[in-house]
Amino acid sequence: MKLNFQLLELKEIKKRALSLRNGTDKPEIWVAYNGFVYDVSNSRLWKNGKHYEHWAGQDLTAELKDAPHTETVFEKMKIIGKLID
Repeated sequence: MKLNFQLLELKEIKKRALSLRNGTDKPEIWVAYNGFVYDVSNSRLWKNGKHYEHWAGQDLTAELKDAPHTETVFEKMKIIGKLID
């Protein structure tokens, strides 16, 4: 198994900080999945912090089961931190 050292150096991001990156409160648009926070600001699919019925600024782990895609979609996004309480 190849260890990704970049993941070891990620900053910790609290749920409160994530919630402020919802597409309206701050210019950054973030979502979390499986304990990691992703920056989706440049994605046309997350314009204004909304992607279909999903909203940015929150943990989308539980919602993925309803999505028409798999978790591989997160491979295209930049991980910016680890989600903590």
